[in-house]
Amino acid sequence: MPDIVNSEQAQAWNGPEGAHWARNQDRWNAVNEGFNEPLLDAAGITEDHRTLDLGCGSGQTTRLVALRAPQGRVLGLDLSGPMLTEARARAEREGVANASFAQGDAQVYPFEAGTFDAAISRYGVMFFADPVAAFGNVGRALRPGGRLAFVCPADAMLNDWVAAVASLRDFLPVGDFGRAGLPGMFSLASPDRIRDVLTAAGFIGITVNQARAYGVWGRGAEDAAEFLLETGPGRSLMEQADTTARARARHILTDHLRDHEAADGTVRLCSTSWLVTADRPAD
Repeated sequence: MPDIVNSEQAQAWNGPEGAHWARNQDRWNAVNEGFNEPLLDAAGITEDHRTLDLGCGSGQTTRLVALRAPQGRVLGLDLSGPMLTEARARAEREGVANASFAQGDAQVYPFEAGTFDAAISRYGVMFFADPVAAFGNVGRALRPGGRLAFVCPADAMLNDWVAAVASLRDFLPVGDFGRAGLPGMFSLASPDRIRDVLTAAGFIGITVNQARAYGVWGRGAEDAAEFLLETGPGRSLMEQADTTARARARHILTDHLRDHEAADGTVRLCSTSWLVTADRPAD
């Protein structure tokens, strides 16, 4: 694996968090896949595009790009060895031959200059230790005039899963859900922050538009509550509570999620994100 400067995130995504996401890749895809088509449309992927998928995880978006660009190729890049193992296995099973995967840190990965027509990311760009350096490196990997498109979370409380976790404040030590400027899920929640970072990284034509999608979080309120409490934030909170508080939190969260059960019994929560596009200047 090439040099890693984002060591804290590398440790997390090659530890319990990465293992959880790899093990639950289909569940996480059900949560986030409502953004897939808007993202690929915004990137302008055509049949012969060369595309970079940043923070590709277990590779659903990478495979979708490969299918949309059968005469092109796509590279999925991620810090997480466990998720990349799943990504490669799934691509092989599905016969997706024009997708490849690499483990590395986008901030310092040795991309060949001008290699890609487009770079995309579904929730993979919020964790950079130095986002200006990372986006600058990605920009150099794009051809002149190439397009960057990504989805990242908007304000925390505009996301139903955050409101669900926040309902546990009386029982668990629920704090803030991240601050702009710090690596983490909501580091790019401010549109001004996004524009400042991308401008400093050398991009032009920046657009930041709100996008909303409902994702399936479980097969019922109890199942969805268990899944939420197994995620990184949920697991961290539960580890800080005693047995009584954990049981009460599980009960309260289940009751909260019953209000989000659809007619088919699935729990559907709305995610509010920014759909961002930017261009590398043409030479």
